[in-house]
Amino acid sequence: MRLESPSHTSHAADLAPDTVVVAAGRPERGHDAPVNPPIVLSSTYVGTGQVVDGDRAYGRYSNPTWDPLEEALSELEGASLPGLIFGSGLAAASAALSLVPAGGVLVMPKHSYQGALVMASELEARGLLTLRTVDIADTEAVIAAINGDDGGAAGGASVPASMLWLESPTNPMLEVADLRALSVAASAAGAVVVTDNTFSTPLVQKPLELGSDVVLHSVTKYLAGHSDVVLGALVTSNAQLRAELLHHRSIHGAIAGPFEAWLALRGLRTLALRVERSQATAAELAQRLLNHSQIDAVRFPGLEQDPGHRRAKAQMRGFGSILAVEVRGGAAAADAVVQALRLWTPATSLGGVESLIERRRRHENEPASVPENLLRLSVGIENAEDLWADLLQALAVSATR
Repeated sequence: MRLESPSHTSHAADLAPDTVVVAAGRPERGHDAPVNPPIVLSSTYVGTGQVVDGDRAYGRYSNPTWDPLEEALSELEGASLPGLIFGSGLAAASAALSLVPAGGVLVMPKHSYQGALVMASELEARGLLTLRTVDIADTEAVIAAINGDDGGAAGGASVPASMLWLESPTNPMLEVADLRALSVAASAAGAVVVTDNTFSTPLVQKPLELGSDVVLHSVTKYLAGHSDVVLGALVTSNAQLRAELLHHRSIHGAIAGPFEAWLALRGLRTLALRVERSQATAAELAQRLLNHSQIDAVRFPGLEQDPGHRRAKAQMRGFGSILAVEVRGGAAAADAVVQALRLWTPATSLGGVESLIERRRRHENEPASVPENLLRLSVGIENAEDLWADLLQALAVSATR
């Protein structure tokens, strides 16, 4: 029997998440049937001559290769409807932002995925919405911004928010939001709650269970996991919201290629093993870096000293595999570390099997509140001691400059 999406007769509720990543989205069992779903390369489909609701009809609306991945993501996030995959994480973000009505108010963390923050800022510049950026870890301030009673500090005061955009932990500052409290406040104000769950993955955090309406993923990152796919996804249990998001995908053409969808599902199968290994290594590296003389600060919610530790412990099943450090000596010293590394790869991404590192303020659109000397580390699945040895030698090089 095929493990159907939760909108059908699903066994996913009876399975652990690390089993779901392997079992979900499989073809129906039968003699000589394939174990994995095949790739369907077609731009159009044979019809009956009649318009039938639910027909695939055309490749911009549907593809059989998308279905298993969309079902698997739905089961992992605990949604009652199949997910929706998009051609990129930003395409998914664009669809989610389309839910803000014309002239509506969007509340978003001041530290968010750069692309989503730039997109929201451009929408505001065009007069399509009002953007209120907030310190997402300050629950009272965020609730005030949602309700429009922040005294004008976040812009557009006295008008309730139409959407609350959550990201927790944030990129790249790793602040932790109280997802349940903020979702409750946003829902009471009539706002749609969208949570970017890319950093945590559904194995570590399930925003729908904490009150979110829509969950966003850059599938490019942990879900696909091999730095060879660009995809995005949205998951919701709200039929109306899903219909609007599906319409946006179909009309705006932000669709996924079948081969990319197949690769992402293939990568998803090892998600639990990759997250388990990378989380453990990230925690160990964070603890060691905390005591290094060349490091001024370590940001990682798994550290007991971290401001978001207690909140993360209450709502997450782990602490993720991303950490950030501030290198003593400023931007030049941080750049020296990156240049001296041999095993860590300097690159703008995260969530792959390889460990990546970058100084975030090198990007023009990164918020000025991100320290110049901050390095974001995406921990992969290499041997922890090898990663540590590489960091040690690079920090030693930096100390001499």
